[in-house]
Amino acid sequence: MRLTVLAAVSLLAVVAAGCTNETLDSFDKVDVDISKVSKKTDYQLSSAVLGKLSSMNIDRSSPMMLRIFKEEGRLELWKADRSNRYQLVRNYKICAWSGKLGPKMKEGDRQAPEGFYPLSRAHMNPNSSYFLAINTGFPNAYDRANKASGSHLMIHGACSSSGCYSMTDEQMVEIFAFARDAFNGGQSTIQLQAFPFRMTAENMARHRDNPNIEFWKMLKVGYDHFELTKRPPEVNVCEKKYVFNQQADKPFSPAGACPAMTTPAALEVALGSYNKTYAAAYAKAMQKYDGTVWIEPSEAQRKAIVADQRKGRELAYAPTGNSLDAGKLMTAREIAEQKRKAEEAERRKVEAAERAVREAEEAKLAAEQAKIKEAEAFAADVAAEKAQKQARGAGALPVPEDNPGVTAVEKKEEKPFWKFWNNKTAPRKAEPAADVTQQSQQDAGGQAVQTTQSTAVTTTGQRVEKPAAGAVALPVPEDNPSVQVVEKTAEKPFWKFWQK
Repeated sequence: MRLTVLAAVSLLAVVAAGCTNETLDSFDKVDVDISKVSKKTDYQLSSAVLGKLSSMNIDRSSPMMLRIFKEEGRLELWKADRSNRYQLVRNYKICAWSGKLGPKMKEGDRQAPEGFYPLSRAHMNPNSSYFLAINTGFPNAYDRANKASGSHLMIHGACSSSGCYSMTDEQMVEIFAFARDAFNGGQSTIQLQAFPFRMTAENMARHRDNPNIEFWKMLKVGYDHFELTKRPPEVNVCEKKYVFNQQADKPFSPAGACPAMTTPAALEVALGSYNKTYAAAYAKAMQKYDGTVWIEPSEAQRKAIVADQRKGRELAYAPTGNSLDAGKLMTAREIAEQKRKAEEAERRKVEAAERAVREAEEAKLAAEQAKIKEAEAFAADVAAEKAQKQARGAGALPVPEDNPGVTAVEKKEEKPFWKFWNNKTAPRKAEPAADVTQQSQQDAGGQAVQTTQSTAVTTTGQRVEKPAAGAVALPVPEDNPSVQVVEKTAEKPFWKFWQK
């Protein structure tokens, strides 16, 4: 396998002694006027940038490397000089990054990636919706071995992030030009190193309580190798872990067991010295941060400290600020007091909500009672008004008077329905009254006495019964000359209709 062996231990020692960030804030001003860029993919680095590169013994098309520090909100651009050591040539302020410190684990968690990513020319996107973009290559071999998921995680323009590292358009056009020139110079992959913070002893001590600390200790090995050598480390993955600058006779399997590995002797010696210095610095930092905890801010808290930067810009422009400015270091006592205040505030919030519910229920009940009283009052008013009208004689129903134009009509007797065959519509001829029935009565001695009853029939068909002899006579109205007495004949039952 390919691995560049360092020339001598002495060179590493010199590099280790010179691991400072003297150029951290230098050469980070972008002198790009977007309004004058006619074709963004063909933008050429300014004469000021080319002059600076020349003074640093760096060729325009030499290899480059990118390094990100979330906590500071910085993106560094390094280029190889003619001795093949990388120097910092740009230190951009990241305009926006989402989530919190820590690796990206799944699609939609808004986390920006952390780790080591090889970027090829195929990762360049000149047609991005966010001006220009370079894909981070997430997920890489390590991410896939650890079941991390996500897509389209970019370094792009527009200053708006949802899991990406977003720059301004002016910064992005220059970064894109640097990468294009490096690929044109023959570089096959540009290494992207994404860290949560600068992995110094003090920062590692300050974040010692973070749940991602073991993952960061693994990344720190690659960080240390670059700090020592000023060359991008060779990265492999085995047993679901990163390994750096390791020589092996067998290939690496991201999820499989690591093969037998060795570290180049010169690098081994340099790391021994470096780690000894680091251990002393870490012990000192632990004393400094003893009894304290770093409270990392949320994305919203980071945005709040740079809210004024959005004034006068489009809504899509959303800088997020950095964690160093928005976070805070707190003692255990301060944390306990903050927790108590938070719990007290939550208790008051719950009480206020409960009180609001009670007041709403009471108001509803009062409104219902008021409606009932209003209805009762209305009913009482109606009753009182009715009583007053009755007292005045008003309100009684009118009694209709007789109508002289209406003549009473005598109701005719209707013929029973079973006598439908006896259709006697013509008036019957009046005949002399005759005895038609006899009644048998008993006298006081028990002897039967025959009595005869006569029936008179008027010319209109009405029948007048005459009392039998010996019976108690009822008052008889005076003779009506229009009434003739006729003999009542016995009617034949309807079932004997065949007898004549």
